[in-house]
Amino acid sequence: MANFFRTKSIEQANRITEVERFKLKRELGSWQLMLYVLGATIGAGIFVLPGTTAALHAGPGVIVSFLIGGIVTIAVGLAYVEFASMVPVAGSAYTYSYIALGEFIAWIIGWDLLLEFTVIASTVAVGWSGYVDSFLQSIGIHLPEVLTKDMAHGGIVNLPAVVGWLIVAWIALSGIKNVGRSNTLFTVAKVGAIILFLIIGAFHVDPVNWTPFTPFGWTGVMAGAALVFFAFTGFDGVTTVLEEVKNPQKTIPIALIGGLSVLTLLYALVALILTGIVPFPELDVPNPTVFALQSVGIQWGGAIIAVAVIFGLLATMIANTTSATRVLFAMSRDGLLPDRIALTNKKTGVPVLSIVIVVVTGILLSGFLSIGELAEFANIGGLTAFALTTVSVMVLRYTKPDEPRAFKVPALWLFGIVGVGGCLALIFSLPLFTILRFFIWLLIGLVIYWAYGYKHAKVNSENETTR
Repeated sequence: MANFFRTKSIEQANRITEVERFKLKRELGSWQLMLYVLGATIGAGIFVLPGTTAALHAGPGVIVSFLIGGIVTIAVGLAYVEFASMVPVAGSAYTYSYIALGEFIAWIIGWDLLLEFTVIASTVAVGWSGYVDSFLQSIGIHLPEVLTKDMAHGGIVNLPAVVGWLIVAWIALSGIKNVGRSNTLFTVAKVGAIILFLIIGAFHVDPVNWTPFTPFGWTGVMAGAALVFFAFTGFDGVTTVLEEVKNPQKTIPIALIGGLSVLTLLYALVALILTGIVPFPELDVPNPTVFALQSVGIQWGGAIIAVAVIFGLLATMIANTTSATRVLFAMSRDGLLPDRIALTNKKTGVPVLSIVIVVVTGILLSGFLSIGELAEFANIGGLTAFALTTVSVMVLRYTKPDEPRAFKVPALWLFGIVGVGGCLALIFSLPLFTILRFFIWLLIGLVIYWAYGYKHAKVNSENETTR
């Protein structure tokens, strides 16, 4: 049983990055990295979920739900920063836990991260579909409902979501430099959309709409926090591309902590303005920001935001798709999955088969499932990985206290308790059915690990770098 918890040394983690057939290109700068954080996180969580969460769970108290999610995320983010400064390689929490907690836990986290990033991108694809359909209708093009809805809502396939995935696949396969450029362009568009909404919406707020503030009680606020936490998931994706970043130890702390602080503020402001414009029971719509402006007669504002969001949500899909493929790449390079999945294209420097697997899975998910089902499923995978990453940092402080750290979490035990405790509280605020489905996903992963990963892991190979 001891071999289940065999660990990888930091030296091994760094050494394998030099193997030519698994080598990634370092082409992302600090500015692109900061925008990667914003690109990966600002998506359906802010442009879609605030309306549904306010209408069904928290009312105007959704503002507090976002603040709770932000506090937990920043606490966890500090742990990611410390680890990233020690081990600037691909794989994020999967790699970190391999070093601190052992292979078995690493597999669980890697399997969770594959779920998190792929389902986030799929959820965003469904939200993107809603905005595309809304825009097409505004210019007189009406797609049949059977081609714009999931099966649970009477559709056959969500065709716009599939088209979105094909666009993302084309960008992802063209190389990390183009991924960075596309993410920068699209992220600027969606941040601009948020600022425009806040400026216009502030002049149409009716404070009466903020009462009652917590119509579903504080249980509803916590349930809302568990759902809108989706708006913060994906931030850890920046640590999956560290092998493709220039000077990662210097840029990661600024990109992660700065990005998460800005996100928390933006999200709370959007929720505040949104619930101030429209009575919360009316917000259960797929495009609440556009709906809110249109409800007060600002059609042009809604149209501009819809177009910006269409491009902006693509950035979220691109970033999370890239993150999922790099986790799959790292697990395969370590031998826990067939290593041919990790082979990189000599011209573009990207793992082609990893990208194809993630994109096909995403098409199946977003083409046939609803946004609510996908968001809850993504959250539980991310929360589990976040909690275990925070534990990993705490463990390494004692097992490897002298290891060089470019950044150290201040008051680690305080932030560690907030991070782990907050993640557990949000997990148990999710529906029981979501938790049960998550355990089924874990069971599938454990079967794969037992049948293949445990036997083929390269961590014990003395000649690891040449295999």
